[in-house]
Order: sequence, then C-alpha cells, then structure tokens
Amino acid sequence: MYKLNNPKLERWSPWLLLAAVVILWQIICSAFQVSEFIFPSPLLIWQQFLEFHTTIAAHAWRTFWVTMVGFGIAIVVGVLLGFVIGSSRLAYAAVYPLMTAFNALPKAAFVPILVVWFGIGIGPAILTAFLISFFPIMVNIATGLATLEPELEDVLRVLGAKRWDVLMKVGLPRSLPYFYASLKVAITLAFVGTTVSEMTAANEGIGYLLISAGSSMQMGLAFAGLLVVGAMAMVMYELFSLVEKRTTAWAHRGGDNR
Repeated sequence: MYKLNNPKLERWSPWLLLAAVVILWQIICSAFQVSEFIFPSPLLIWQQFLEFHTTIAAHAWRTFWVTMVGFGIAIVVGVLLGFVIGSSRLAYAAVYPLMTAFNALPKAAFVPILVVWFGIGIGPAILTAFLISFFPIMVNIATGLATLEPELEDVLRVLGAKRWDVLMKVGLPRSLPYFYASLKVAITLAFVGTTVSEMTAANEGIGYLLISAGSSMQMGLAFAGLLVVGAMAMVMYELFSLVEKRTTAWAHRGGDNR
C-alpha cells in the first residue's frame, strides 16, 4: 500500500490520472456511440493526429515560436514594471490599480484592434500573447519586493546598505520564487493568447488549424490541435519547474522528501 507522501506515487500520479481520464473517455464514447462530429474519442483523435501529423507539426511550430516571442517580451516588461512598482510605495499606489483594471479587460477584444494596426499575421498573435501574460509576472515581482520584511531592511540600513543595495542584493533574490511561480502561470496564458489571436487574425498556427478543422467537421483534428497546445504548455511549465528547483532550492523546505 502506497503512502500518501510516496515520492514515486507523486511523480507518476499525473500520468496515472491522465491514463484513467483517457480510458474513461474512450469507454463513454464507445458505450454510448457518441458521434465523432460532436465529441471524438481518443482513438479517433490519435488516428487523425497520425494522419495529419506533418500539418499539425508545422502549425504547432508557428504557434510555439510566436508564443515564445510574446512571452519573452512579457518577461522583460513584467520584470521592469514589477521592479518599479514593488520598489516604490508611490508607484505601487499609483500604477497597481490601473494595471489591475487593464488586466480585467478581455484580451480577445484587442485582437480586431491589433489587426487594424498591424494587419493579419504574427503581429497580433505576439502582442496578444504579451498582453495576456505580462500581468502575473509584474504582480509577483512587485509582491516579492513590496513584502520585504521591514526589520530586515532596517538591519541592512544600519549596516550601511543603500536602498538600491537592499533591492538588488536582497529584494530580487527573495523575489525569485515569486518570479518562477509567475512564469509557470504566464506561459500557459501566453499559449491561450496566441491561439485566440490565430483563430481570428492568422493563416497559420494551431488557432487557424482549429477553425479550419471545425469548418470541415474534422473534430478529431481539432481536438488533436488542442492537445498539442496543452502538451507544449505542459512541457514549458515543467521546464520552469526544473529551473526553479535548481536555482531556488533554498526556498523549498525539505525538497522532494516532504
């Protein structure tokens, strides 16, 4: 009998759950003879993935690199804004509410405007990925800096540290766990932004593939495209988790043996 804190069980639990969901999904589709035009079975999705793997790969690569460009811009802007907001009480009070209001706006509504400004292509997709993903990064960096313990800051000031020294040598390292947490959230949002934009304003990418497959009633192909987007996001999430463990082990008590 496995213990609840068994490391091996924890490592394999996502794959076991995924396998259980896929099996249950296939059983339901087969038992109730669900139409493939309404809800395709995993077997049909796999068959259409193999049949159109070249096309899916080409569209997936386009979605991936466009997302990475938008996400890279989001990291730069998010870190800079977060640093400014988190290092100044005035900036925090002035900018944070405005950024929160901006984040509440539906980013899909920006796509038609971006198309007018930049035309159909990679421009709207990159900017949509940026707009939807920079906010978590900014918020987490700002939170990490703004919540620096006053007692620690007072001790450093007594020892002769300037405000800049406190921020750079203590504030930023302390914000790293917040930063990596924001990356894992933001990368998934970036893929959402790119896909939504491609559904409206592109002739390439997974979003375009979803629209094309849906219009031709190839629902298995459409689901295959969705699964590829999910797989790319999961891979990037795990990559950031690995980097986080290697660079911020000091912030996690007990490591993997919790």
